[in-house]
Amino acid sequence: MFSENALAPASQLRVLIVRLGAMGDILHALPAITALRQRHPEWFLGWAVEPQWQALLAACDAPARTAPGERPTMPVVDRIHLVPAKKWARSPISPETLSDISDIRRELRAASYDVCIDLQGAVRSAMLARLAKPSRIIGEANPREPLARKFFQEHVETRGVHVIEQAIEVTDHIANDHLAFTLPHLPRSPQAEAWCDRTIARGKSLVLINPGAGWGAKRWPPERYGTLAAGLNQLGYKVVVNSGPGEEAITREVIAASGGVAIALSMTLDQLIAVTRRAVLVIAGDTGPLHLGCMLGVPVVGIFGPTDPARNGPYGVPFRVLRHPDSKRDHSRHREPEFGLLTISSVDVLAAAEEVLADLPASQKAERPSA
Repeated sequence: MFSENALAPASQLRVLIVRLGAMGDILHALPAITALRQRHPEWFLGWAVEPQWQALLAACDAPARTAPGERPTMPVVDRIHLVPAKKWARSPISPETLSDISDIRRELRAASYDVCIDLQGAVRSAMLARLAKPSRIIGEANPREPLARKFFQEHVETRGVHVIEQAIEVTDHIANDHLAFTLPHLPRSPQAEAWCDRTIARGKSLVLINPGAGWGAKRWPPERYGTLAAGLNQLGYKVVVNSGPGEEAITREVIAASGGVAIALSMTLDQLIAVTRRAVLVIAGDTGPLHLGCMLGVPVVGIFGPTDPARNGPYGVPFRVLRHPDSKRDHSRHREPEFGLLTISSVDVLAAAEEVLADLPASQKAERPSA
């Protein structure tokens, strides 16, 4: 255990959060850091993140610095350190990579962090924590990559099943604050909000669906998403399909199978946040937009196959999860949908969606079209 004497004065404590990874990984760490921000508004919080996910921490039009309590565009952290770790991994000893690493080392050390919490549990995140040279490095006792443990100075035995619970336990170790789950604060971009108001006409309750996924085994067939969208439209809901980079062909299949009633939008991350805020329901597989819905307090329906919803599934909001009982946890990057995923029909998902929608306040429910 750490000594209380090792802590800097509360008003001066500077904490570095290391959580790289994908969109869902960042979102799963945000409740813990939001709770920490609320408990210690005077602390300085920095976050090391991959460049493509910085909009989860600061809007594209965020000012360089905002006053405490008045920062909707950068609500949780005081500074963001951009770490293109995936790019580095492709050419680890190139002059450009070595120069980038040297630059981030100087940047992190100049920030004079007292504490680093590694919420990733990987060797690369643990090494990054060491580059910052804080007095304390905190991580899980049994990290995702066992070798990462050797870089930690303090090890936290986590008991939670869900990764959100585990992140809260590790973060709580900084000062034994007894942090509780807190819906995170996400940035609010004025530009994205204005774009959303111009692009999405009001009048119908909005359901957001996301047919893409990180790899094929997690991807429910697009034609089933299209059939689902048609069913939701018949119930009176406007259906928006999030079309991620490289997913244009999938989106076209969804729109065609919906009979053209679904609306496809290719959005920046700021815009996706704005649209999700306006949704009454998000439907997706185990992918970032599903977790974004949860973290914005929007009910969700999750369609799961090879990943375990008990560990990585919806959290903190009303939800339904569909998963075949024989599906096993498997993070192999197979191209074809996992067998259990294919047993889930559009009728099954529509029924789950109707269950969640039935519990919405009357003001959020769509009016059924007249026959």
